[in-house]
Amino acid sequence: MTHQTGYLGAWGEAAAERVIEKSRFLGYCARTAGEEEAKAFLERIRSLHPAATHVCYGYIADPLGNLQRFSDAGEPQGTAGLPILGVLKAQKLCETSVAVVRYFGGIKLGAGGLTRAYANTAADAVAAAEKRSFEPCTELIFTVDYPEVTPLLRELSLRAVPVLSRDFSVRASVKVAVRAGEAEALSGAVISALNGRAACTMGSTYLHPFPV
Repeated sequence: MTHQTGYLGAWGEAAAERVIEKSRFLGYCARTAGEEEAKAFLERIRSLHPAATHVCYGYIADPLGNLQRFSDAGEPQGTAGLPILGVLKAQKLCETSVAVVRYFGGIKLGAGGLTRAYANTAADAVAAAEKRSFEPCTELIFTVDYPEVTPLLRELSLRAVPVLSRDFSVRASVKVAVRAGEAEALSGAVISALNGRAACTMGSTYLHPFPV
């Protein structure tokens, strides 16, 4: 599914809606880091729709894609939870949950119709969600004298490097996060662009959510 060096996941939350044969299907997709967050998300969706006929779901709760759960929530077996989970697996999304709420409209859809309805609503919600690529990153701390702060920030902006924090004391320090494999090259390039009037130290390494 994925490996320890990174993974793809939803970021924030998104929703989508379909009306099929008078039944209303509401899809919700959210980033849920761990099973407790996934359960809390599902409980919140249930609380938003106490009168719903069914609240079905699928989630992948860990970064490796191993912790997978789904529920048909009373729909015929295999017609809801598994199709929802299948959307997450097809998109290779980890630490992501999808719930699909159904308000029955009085017309039965049959097993095939239900499967398509749940899968398509889940796919709509996933498509609407922002995605992030969680990749190994290294923090770099650039230290400069105050006249170089603006040139430093301009250089980082030109390279689309996200600034994590700024510290203004005796000298100015700017902390950024870059993909681990790019840290050394970026450090050298920025120092060169500032004609050597910057120092750079390496900080922590961890998985950072880079925009896709």
